[in-house]
Amino acid sequence: MPTWAEAGLWGLLGGGALVLGALVAWFVRVPQTVIASVMAFGALLDGVPESVVLGLGLLSGGGVSTSVLAAVFISNVPEGLSSAAGMKSSGRSARYVFGVWGGIAVVSGLAALVGSVALGGAPPELVAVITAVAAGAILTMIADTMIPEAFERTRTWTGVITTLGFLLAFAIEVSGR
Repeated sequence: MPTWAEAGLWGLLGGGALVLGALVAWFVRVPQTVIASVMAFGALLDGVPESVVLGLGLLSGGGVSTSVLAAVFISNVPEGLSSAAGMKSSGRSARYVFGVWGGIAVVSGLAALVGSVALGGAPPELVAVITAVAAGAILTMIADTMIPEAFERTRTWTGVITTLGFLLAFAIEVSGR
């Protein structure tokens, strides 16, 4: 399989976790405290930047990092869950909710594909800059959206739960070596 196609499929898989989270929120009544706790736990990565990083990971020739893919998946399920729960309680239709998350999953796959194709011969410095910008976008989303939403319900537990999320990400990274 060409590297660009593999990158696109891995990005689609990572983005598919958003749809999984939306499915849980749509069909299961999840208490707001649980949603907030899951949001704090999944404050790891986000959408398109993470998919670009997945695509870039294939450029080294070693395949997709299990730890990066796991972190993407772990962070996307709570994001899809929280957002879909909010959209559902606001009266949005299933077609709208799954259209939004399905579209984002497809865009995530395309971002990984483009990251792999467009940056195939890129110098390491450019890849480092792109990775840093992606990390900045992720941190912005975490600080601006996920942590405040989690804090609304879990209050003092938000920090502990967030730390557990980062510890899980670290454990996944270490075990993937």
